[in-house]
Amino acid sequence: MTRLFQQNRAARHALTATCAALTWSAGIVGVPLHAAESPAAAHTEFVYVGTLNKQISALRFDPASGALSALGPVAEGAKSTWVAASPQAPVLYAVDDDSAKEGSITAYAVDHDNGSLSTLGMVQTGGRGTTFLRFDAPSMTLLGANYNSGSVSSVAVNADGSVGPLVSTLAETGSGPNRRQASAHAHGIAVDPSGRYALVADLGADRVFVYRFDRATHALSQDDATRAATFVAPAGSGPRHLEFSANGQFVYLLTELSAQVLVFRWDAAQGTLTHVQSLPISTDGFDGMKSGAEIALGRDGRFVYVENRGENALVVYRVNAQTGELSLVQRIASGGDKPWGFGIDASGRWLLVANQRSGKVNVFSIDAASGRLADTGQSADVTDPSSVAFVK
Repeated sequence: MTRLFQQNRAARHALTATCAALTWSAGIVGVPLHAAESPAAAHTEFVYVGTLNKQISALRFDPASGALSALGPVAEGAKSTWVAASPQAPVLYAVDDDSAKEGSITAYAVDHDNGSLSTLGMVQTGGRGTTFLRFDAPSMTLLGANYNSGSVSSVAVNADGSVGPLVSTLAETGSGPNRRQASAHAHGIAVDPSGRYALVADLGADRVFVYRFDRATHALSQDDATRAATFVAPAGSGPRHLEFSANGQFVYLLTELSAQVLVFRWDAAQGTLTHVQSLPISTDGFDGMKSGAEIALGRDGRFVYVENRGENALVVYRVNAQTGELSLVQRIASGGDKPWGFGIDASGRWLLVANQRSGKVNVFSIDAASGRLADTGQSADVTDPSSVAFVK
């Protein structure tokens, strides 16, 4: 069953966002902004880390050497498990993943001199447990997955990078055999390169939902054709995150509960998925609790990187550009315990892993020719890290 909250809610949410942003700004004043203690050198960039302990932490990163240092917390109050950076402006976006209340997205301006954050505004998402963000640059839209309510939201972004009104929220129903699948749990969202569709990985419903997306209005919608295009994943697999290939012809889906990568051919004209390949990310004979955490393409699109939380490992696959199929390149330890998220820097040379249980962000180098990872030994301490975003 799908609910749609359209523009008639925009005024109410804009007012709510304004009030909440003032409250949040007041609350953040007391945060010890260690980032302000020493200005960044011209060749370094800032890395922001979402955490499970209601803080956003900042790191300073040198893309020439891979050196990483901790600057400390720069925001607190919301459960910002997921952070994402604007590709167009020094702006950071963060969720509030608190399942006990309506979720939200906060925009922060990044101070290029010291890495500190100042609040640009906040908007509520119309769902609970906002756990993932996708920034669609062509339409200036933020798309959020609301885990606890099994819904996805679209929010307009203003020219200065601040958040505008909530435009739409779509909610689903569904369940699976795992104890964590009692209801729908939207976990990840991706926009097809044509800009006409958004795909949603739902862990609870064992589905990949297909929605129409209007870049002109920022709105998500559903009709009979998109409902029919829903992909039914294997029971108990728990779809988590997904990515489109560089050429837009294929989709790579990571399941959390069964720890697999599923490859699909994407028909942008019809908005349909065709299953091509399934690969386990776990090693043969592994009998522990499986858990896929994160998936991303390398910057040139030739390799896919996957986080295997169940075995504290990273897995690298080579992409066949003609068929979309993946072949194993490497398995390597994640550098810590319980890898939760990672980020690849703009140069494509570095991958930073948030190892949540060990409280570290670890730096891996990426070999451009082979796609292979190497642990540099560089790391920084961050309490309960869960996601990584780079801001130049």
